[in-house]
Amino acid sequence: MDKKALIEEARLGRDNASAPFSKYKVGAALLTTDGRVYRGCNVENCTYALTVCAERVALLSAIAAGDRKFTAIAVVTQSENPASPCGPCRQLLWEYCGDIDVTIANLDGKAETMKLSELLPRPFSFSLED
Repeated sequence: MDKKALIEEARLGRDNASAPFSKYKVGAALLTTDGRVYRGCNVENCTYALTVCAERVALLSAIAAGDRKFTAIAVVTQSENPASPCGPCRQLLWEYCGDIDVTIANLDGKAETMKLSELLPRPFSFSLED
């Protein structure tokens, strides 16, 4: 799947966002190594502390479905400048996806792609093999 198609999947995920408090809807699309796509959207809660980000929804949906190998994620926001994943999302993506491609985009078509290691240069990491 090309980057443009993955961004479109993230935009479609954004359509399902529940952001009654911030009005800031986010969509994500996580691509597996065998071409499956898992969409996610942010789901807010009035305490904000229980809000779940679109990236985590996509990742947890993939894990719940049994997928464990990923190549890329796209995140779509309404910001003038595309917004990158938050710290907790970066950490979870690192632990479960490794150094995947991360594309951030906005609704106007502005997009940028980088490696997750650029967003999280010194991740907290461990190996179950150790």
